[in-house]
Amino acid sequence: MTLTRSQDGPDPSPDGLYERLAGFAGRAAATAGVGKDPVNLPMIRHWCEAMGDDHPAYRGPDAVAPPTMLQAWTMGGLSGHTDRSSAHEELFALLDGAGYTSVVATDCEQEYLRPLRPGDEITFDTVIESVSALKTTKLGSGHFVTTRTDVRAGGQLAGTHRFRILKYAPATRPRSPEPPAGTEAKQSEGKQHGPNQLEGTRTKARRPRPVVNRDNAGFWEGVAAHRLLIQRCGDCAALRFPWLPGCADCGSPEWDTVEASGAGTVYSYVVMHHPSFPAFDPPYAVGLVELAEGVRMVSNVVGVPYDKVRIGMPVRLEFLRVDEELELPVFRAGGED
Repeated sequence: MTLTRSQDGPDPSPDGLYERLAGFAGRAAATAGVGKDPVNLPMIRHWCEAMGDDHPAYRGPDAVAPPTMLQAWTMGGLSGHTDRSSAHEELFALLDGAGYTSVVATDCEQEYLRPLRPGDEITFDTVIESVSALKTTKLGSGHFVTTRTDVRAGGQLAGTHRFRILKYAPATRPRSPEPPAGTEAKQSEGKQHGPNQLEGTRTKARRPRPVVNRDNAGFWEGVAAHRLLIQRCGDCAALRFPWLPGCADCGSPEWDTVEASGAGTVYSYVVMHHPSFPAFDPPYAVGLVELAEGVRMVSNVVGVPYDKVRIGMPVRLEFLRVDEELELPVFRAGGED
């Protein structure tokens, strides 16, 4: 997904919507919030398993929590937040009432001041830091809302978490013309494709755009050149994927890349049935592929019916052109050519 901020300046609407939105800057969104659980080893263990992070600092009697878990200790869970202020609800009601009913998270920034340890009791305060003027993005027009949460342990500031969302009115997309009667069967036959062919001949919704930022731009440049690049730490030589700004093993910010051979095996997989999305044709298999180099990545498994995908199945990298702008790395069942 690419969000392009543009059209800076006050909302030109005569009702002064932007001035009212800007008036929320500096108001509290949550005051004296309390984390639902103290910092604890089970949550740290689950986080590390999900992230594939086995750093020894996160286990044992002197364990600390991974710094990137900062927001996890303040989240409301499925039952939601009970400590949000009226200002937060009023702001979102105002945006919804103005037609900005959709929401997407765009980015976050975190600052770490001290490590969190099992047993720490978490409290936090959240302020509405800013509401942008009207912006136009590929998703639609709307306002960026930035909140800042100060996270404390035992009353001492442990870190700061800034979270930014876009509240927007979806852009109107032109409807694709209906295909002539009797052509559906022929078009369906055209869906078998090679590595660099378009995904069928039917006009269909485009796939979501990948989020490209300063931390992963090199990966997508490699994809454009039909190369699958893996980061390698410049100090300890550990390989890592997905791309990160620093090494999870030694913390070094220095890195270079190695090119994956393209060989891999299915480490795990799911078959997607729901929810349906116009750019995809469920059911289809999404695999967690372990590359020959030892790192894992998520992508589609193609070249075999979805119900024939199996753990341990050998696969081989190829690049699938899904539309005129976008190619994606996928894995074809069968291993070596």
